[in-house]
Amino acid sequence: MKGRQAMARTQSSLREANRARVVDAVKKHGSLTQVELTGATGLSAATVSTIVKELVAAEVVEVRNTVRSGRRAQLVTLAHRVGLVAGVVVGYRTMRVAIADVAHEILAEQSLPLPADHRSDTSLDRAALLVVDLLDRIGSTLDELLSIGLGVPAPVHPTTGMLSVRGVLRGWDAVQIGQVLEKRLARPVYVDNDANLGALAESTMGVGRPWRDMIYISVAHGVGAGLVIGGTVHRGVDGTAGEIGHVQVDPAGRICLCGSRGCLNTVVGLPALLEPLQTSHGHLSLRDVVRLAGDDDPGCREIVADAGERVGGVVAALATGLGIQGVVVGGELAATGETFLAPLRAALERRTVLNQAGGPEVVPSALGTRAELVGAVALALEHTDVFDRHDRTDEEMAGR
Repeated sequence: MKGRQAMARTQSSLREANRARVVDAVKKHGSLTQVELTGATGLSAATVSTIVKELVAAEVVEVRNTVRSGRRAQLVTLAHRVGLVAGVVVGYRTMRVAIADVAHEILAEQSLPLPADHRSDTSLDRAALLVVDLLDRIGSTLDELLSIGLGVPAPVHPTTGMLSVRGVLRGWDAVQIGQVLEKRLARPVYVDNDANLGALAESTMGVGRPWRDMIYISVAHGVGAGLVIGGTVHRGVDGTAGEIGHVQVDPAGRICLCGSRGCLNTVVGLPALLEPLQTSHGHLSLRDVVRLAGDDDPGCREIVADAGERVGGVVAALATGLGIQGVVVGGELAATGETFLAPLRAALERRTVLNQAGGPEVVPSALGTRAELVGAVALALEHTDVFDRHDRTDEEMAGR
């Protein structure tokens, strides 16, 4: 009798583990066909089919017909009624907030300009108000919100959720960022560097999906990189992995916010981009530079191309050391297209130890300037357990 009970418990645990593998795969990618689920989980097609039927009965996932490679297939997504998550990205001068369902579909979003050197308490107050406002806009409440992913333009310690380098984001040092927002919304908050969120989004739902090892570059007011190694975002022990904006490129250069001299950010960051154009163009914003470069303004195109070459030189060293397969370029400056990408690609090709495939491929972000926001949503979903939401027993999950 005891042996049969132990065997039943083992089989029940195995079924639960297999269901979790299926749900985790769908959470990670947003939606997958059953054939794709078989490859993503390593389970047999029959097992995946059975689990999907159980999860549909339990209202954890939904299926709908689609066409893949000219053939009809069933697309599996998490059920919308499971709940909602929020993504928040705080930049140097802009905040973006989105509400999404557990199938990664963004239901509402809004951006808000921020003053220079904005304070953490004021900005997080605004973030909380925007989250509530967006929930109200789609007819929902905080009761339906499961968790929040928050991105900031600075390295974040993976354990404490605090900034791991002082001075990079003024007024945010020694602030328990996640805890502050949690107190305002009474929901769990998970904090990460914005470039890491861009890497997470592009590697799971964007152009980087085919690559196990890739670099996501974000170029806007500053430069940052998110690293994906073995299919997982690599943050480093203190969250500083990928901080290429603080790699020294000019030993006699200006002092950076981090306290070092001649960092890449002092050469291609926003002040460095705008200063040479002051005499000829007057006061410009980053958006102005991107627009004028797209209109073939020679001065702006030259500045953008120079920035691409300098970034490419630093990325080449990183790519060589890691042996990555591809580089995805995002951020506002990437909107200039080949004006920025071609010099970056050329610098990478000159300085990278080429393999037989010709070195890492350089492509623009598929998600554009929304990559970090999509990544913030994905971060929130990574920490969401949909089974807790339903509280189903094993028999209920099996429809018995």
